[in-house]
Amino acid sequence: MKAQLVFIYDGQCPFCNQFAELLELKSNLPHIQIKNAREKDTELPKGYDMDTKGAILIKDGEMLYGANAINWICCQIKNPSDALLKLISMIFASKKRTNFLFPFLLICRRFTLLLKGIPMKFS
Repeated sequence: MKAQLVFIYDGQCPFCNQFAELLELKSNLPHIQIKNAREKDTELPKGYDMDTKGAILIKDGEMLYGANAINWICCQIKNPSDALLKLISMIFASKKRTNFLFPFLLICRRFTLLLKGIPMKFS
């Protein structure tokens, strides 16, 4: 039986959007649903702060957050049909690299949202 996967990301962040689009269209991961956290029908775990923790991956009911979510996904991507996704998956398949780089990605996301005038907090 294949794992049921739900990836929840910030739909206003251009970096998150690009990753989610590549994941959905080019990753060859079966049974993955992609959800924009800013859409009204997407429920975040109670008290979860996407601004400080990042994306969420729900894998058969288990929740992985931020760097752990990205690392797990990238470890599962085997033959992506896109060069950028292949590069991303190679970089973030290492837990050590992911944990090192992820805080920088969150800072880039915050800065980009600030430049675009988009609130970081979800309402």
